[in-house]
Amino acid sequence: MTPIIRSTNDKAFAEKIIRQNMSAYYEQLDMRWKTALFDKQWDELDSYELVINASPVGLLCINHDEAAYYIRELQIDQKWQRQGLGTAAIRYTKEIAQQSGIRLLRLRVFCINPAIALYERMGFRVRKTEGGTHYMERSIL
Repeated sequence: MTPIIRSTNDKAFAEKIIRQNMSAYYEQLDMRWKTALFDKQWDELDSYELVINASPVGLLCINHDEAAYYIRELQIDQKWQRQGLGTAAIRYTKEIAQQSGIRLLRLRVFCINPAIALYERMGFRVRKTEGGTHYMERSIL
């Protein structure tokens, strides 16, 4: 399935999907949602919604420095997971990075998150693990 990926300012949707998808991990890891941190980071990221049939079903938030593009959020509505939307979002980020001349993608993921399998299929490798989080990256050829 190929989504439309478009820029978004829909902060309410972003917060809702992140909290829905991440609540079980937060509970398991004894973490708490921090609205102030979300608000600060929202303003610093380029955010995109993944749209199917005119409805947002996913969120991609990225930023970059001179060395790499960083996937800060990749959230797919649970009803739409395992249908290629995460793959499409990663490919989209790769294209943006290539157009910018940046040849490295990075992300962080909780060690208990099954999305690790997607990231590994997409060429990401764990570079370090710290505090229950994998720091992953992949080169862009």
